[in-house]
Amino acid sequence: MVGNKHIVMGIHVRNRMKDATLLQNLFSEFGCYIKTRIGLHEVHDNFCSPGGVILLEMFGDEQKCRELKVKLEAVDGLEVQLLEFGHES
Repeated sequence: MVGNKHIVMGIHVRNRMKDATLLQNLFSEFGCYIKTRIGLHEVHDNFCSPGGVILLEMFGDEQKCRELKVKLEAVDGLEVQLLEFGHES
């Protein structure tokens, strides 16, 4: 939970190999604000997709969540979207 919201951040990665180190560094920097991380990509017997989607369930300070989003959006080749669910106090 982020305040009284559930925030899920979706990150569409077009080149996993190029962006992996930068993404991992950002995930480590904001690790205290990431409750759950799920990575999805296409895999076949002889093929592993260069792209994929990462889902982050955010936790804690909403400003930190927004800061991570801004930093991710600055990376060429990433698309970032937020899914927010409000809860009454």
